[in-house]
Amino acid sequence: MGFRAAEPVTPASVMKVQVALTVENAIATGALDGTARRRMGPDRRTAGPVGISLMRDEVSMSVRDLVVAMLTISDNVAADELIDVVGLDQINETTRALGMVRTLITSNLRDMLDALARDAGFPTYAALAAHDCATDGPPSDEEVRHRLASGATLDPTRGTRTTAAETVALLRAIWSDRAGPPEACAAVRSAMARQLTRHRIASAFGPKVSVAAKSGGLMGVVRNEAAVVTFADGSAYAVAVHTRAHSETAPDPRLSDDAIGAAARALIDELRT
Repeated sequence: MGFRAAEPVTPASVMKVQVALTVENAIATGALDGTARRRMGPDRRTAGPVGISLMRDEVSMSVRDLVVAMLTISDNVAADELIDVVGLDQINETTRALGMVRTLITSNLRDMLDALARDAGFPTYAALAAHDCATDGPPSDEEVRHRLASGATLDPTRGTRTTAAETVALLRAIWSDRAGPPEACAAVRSAMARQLTRHRIASAFGPKVSVAAKSGGLMGVVRNEAAVVTFADGSAYAVAVHTRAHSETAPDPRLSDDAIGAAARALIDELRT
């Protein structure tokens, strides 16, 4: 069941579930050493509000620990490092093999952010992030938001895309060990259960309900979350909620988060009754 579940949407960081699954499958089959170290210098890091992007010195982490950072705090540097490790072709093949024919990742996050900046009229994402219309002049915040909303990067028919139905299908496959070796699926489930963001789907349920989730958002235009909600009786429900702000109005993150939680709760309550 669902509402407009087959329509293409921009997944934002929810796509990191696909990256994690591909990496964990490769580790489980022996194609990749999960303990191999990856060194990330400070000179060329993907922008992000948390994690490795904030570090001033070289960071060294194992491949499997990068998966944890990517899923628990949505670390963009970790995500791009893992995309480099397994490649976009393999990630997209993982979802195609699961029947997700309308799901596609078109670039890594670094390139996607720079593409967003060009949509907004800036040469790089760094220039967009540094822009302050109060001191720098046009474009205004409203104009930037309008350009982003109408640009190619956030257009789910041209940029990275999925559907709510295929996102739910992916979660169901991971939770039933059909998405890869059982140890790979278990590793993804474990990391998603530890996501720090708890004010979207998880906020709609009480402390006795377990929520393993991956959230995502881009530039105040897109705000999403996908999760598996497990009740004390053992019943579990996969749900995905994707929202998009109207470009004419300034987005209120709290309202979007509340709406995501309320939508998930309403869908699951209907299934349970």
